[in-house]
Amino acid sequence: MRNVFCQSLAALAADPAFVFLTGDLGFMALEPLREAMGERFINAGVAEQNMVSVAAGLAKQGMKPWCYSIAPFIYARALEQIRNDVCLHNLGVVLVGNGGGYGYGVMGATHHSTNDYGTIGCQPGIRSYIPAFDGDVAHIIAKLIATPEPAYLRLGLSEQPKDLPLPPYAAWRKLLIGDGATLLVCGPLVGGIITAAMASERRPSVWLLSELPITDIPSEFITDLKRSTKLVVVEEHVAAGGAGQAVAARLLSDGNAPRRFVHLHATAEVPHRYGSQKYHRKACGIDPQSVLEACAREPRILEKLI
Repeated sequence: MRNVFCQSLAALAADPAFVFLTGDLGFMALEPLREAMGERFINAGVAEQNMVSVAAGLAKQGMKPWCYSIAPFIYARALEQIRNDVCLHNLGVVLVGNGGGYGYGVMGATHHSTNDYGTIGCQPGIRSYIPAFDGDVAHIIAKLIATPEPAYLRLGLSEQPKDLPLPPYAAWRKLLIGDGATLLVCGPLVGGIITAAMASERRPSVWLLSELPITDIPSEFITDLKRSTKLVVVEEHVAAGGAGQAVAARLLSDGNAPRRFVHLHATAEVPHRYGSQKYHRKACGIDPQSVLEACAREPRILEKLI
């Protein structure tokens, strides 16, 4: 997604109000954007807190600043500046975190980003965008350029299956029709899940959620949920503050709670071993096989002893 991100922003470089700041990252990827923007491409160095505060000042002066780093550095190291300088003043700073979830898996827990949009979502007035496919990025960027409020963009690795037609970008999209459970996925891991689901005997109905917080739930999703009576939510994020909790709370408050609810998510515990993104997904049960097993699993029935 990073290459598509760079190309999409480079096309907007002529806007004199657009400023891009990077925390000394993006080498061998963002050079076209740097060439297109000239002095409005600012390497802020390994100083993410200062970078966010500078961006807030630029936004206060009417500029459109974007701040880029790998995900844990942009949201965790600069959280106080995001809250105090950006969100409390409702300034239009776009925070971009690359490698969401276990994207930097082999580098260990310090580089994992499994509580980013939950942490960001606790701040006032900010919206998170989690594209699943390369094609989502340009649509989201167009929305963010026109949005005066603060935003967080979480980039990952597109895993779009071949020959899968996608509906137009929206916060909620139905990607696969099935007669099994209603499966709601947040983030790029939906690609591998769909590939496995298409080969399944009883495929789930697969939905994709790409924006938080939730403003509304489509009526078509509610209809699908009433059909299946079982909702499985999957995300590469810990349970606390994640999409699963947000969806469950909204369904309960609206009187649409399903009979069965399963939330598959990243673990909050620090892993003892490190590996690839796929390794970590499997370790916490959000790999395609584990997800499909959870969709197909029937509830246990307690038999009375006579």
